[in-house]
Amino acid sequence: MSKFLRLFRRLDYQSDVTQFIEKLKEEKPELEAQQRAGRAIWWDKNIDRDAQGEWREARVPQKPYVYGDDPRQPR
Repeated sequence: MSKFLRLFRRLDYQSDVTQFIEKLKEEKPELEAQQRAGRAIWWDKNIDRDAQGEWREARVPQKPYVYGDDPRQPR
């Protein structure tokens, strides 16, 4: 670190956001476990690659405008 940056460095400084998060963790020690449980519900999943590949192969392309008639087909 340069001398210039060391001049302005404050080791005891914490932003308002950091202070808020630290206070929240002190008040609710179970918060991190709840966050991990919530993440496991939505994000931490094992992906079945075979099923995903089959799904992609079975996909039907969508028309450019789904609410209208296909102008190429006669009425």
